[in-house]
Amino acid sequence: MVRSLWTAATGMNGQQANIDTVANNLSNVNTTGFKKQRVEFEDLIYQTVRTAGTPATEDTITPVGVQMGHGVKVASTLRMFDQGSLQSTGNISDLAIQGEGFFRVLQYDGTYAYTRDGAFKIDADRQLVTSNGLKVLPEITFPEGYRQDTIAISQDGRVTVRVADLDDPVDVGRVELYRFQNPAGLSAIGENLFKQTPASGTFIAGRPGFDGFGKTIHKFLEMSNVSTVSEMVNMIVAQRAYEFNSKAIQTSDNMLGTAANLKR
Repeated sequence: MVRSLWTAATGMNGQQANIDTVANNLSNVNTTGFKKQRVEFEDLIYQTVRTAGTPATEDTITPVGVQMGHGVKVASTLRMFDQGSLQSTGNISDLAIQGEGFFRVLQYDGTYAYTRDGAFKIDADRQLVTSNGLKVLPEITFPEGYRQDTIAISQDGRVTVRVADLDDPVDVGRVELYRFQNPAGLSAIGENLFKQTPASGTFIAGRPGFDGFGKTIHKFLEMSNVSTVSEMVNMIVAQRAYEFNSKAIQTSDNMLGTAANLKR
């Protein structure tokens, strides 16, 4: 009975982590490029009271052993990189990825970060940057006298714009995409950014629309891939599991009380 108290407690802790993850998913339901997480559990070590196959007599062995479990723990929080829905914005600096890949940005400390959030802006230096002012790499700098309403980004990442005195569009540069062998191994650092880790593997750079990379869709944004209905169902399941584990603690406590009162 004492074992059941601690076992049920691990269940409550695990479901609390589950609820925390669901709450984070729901809170980011409108976050551009957000990728939902899923909690994965694994059972804890077992106490083996009797090993299966132990000789019972000279001629027989026990077909089934006796093992007592000690509960559950969180094994991982897997990030799901399913495609989010694309939303038309009409904004000339918005860019979505349809398919596999990330944009690369340069952080203030000189390191690289990766994002699916294409809500870009054009700063005072006429450079394409994120909402927090991080430069998009390779750098895209628009020429002086360019007309904002003529900015065009093709599905293969080519950026063109018209300049006031010229009739033909000017080629400004090309957006590149980056992918990883194991994107779930990327480390989320906030602000819709991810960092490369040994688990994710080294980045692979490529041209949008080629060699397995997604296409760049101009004047669109990729929305969060969180399904509110699925998350609400997960929340109800986690709540019920939490209640069942708390009930197991109450039951064990009552049983211990009954045993303690036998002498009386």
